[in-house]
Amino acid sequence: MQTGTVKFYNESKGFGFIVDDATGQDIFVHVTGLNGLQIRQNDRVSYETISGKKGVNAVNVKKLA
Repeated sequence: MQTGTVKFYNESKGFGFIVDDATGQDIFVHVTGLNGLQIRQNDRVSYETISGKKGVNAVNVKKLA
């Protein structure tokens, strides 16, 4: 699992970005990858990635303590 920090998340639109700790890359996250989890800016998270239509997407997102 990769780790990162939520850079931005728009709850009403259902998407945002996570900054990957290892690479500094912005990873797209969609509400469907959250499994009912609510995330906010600056939350620390772990996640897996898959290839999406427009690039890398975060899935199986979980908050870190």
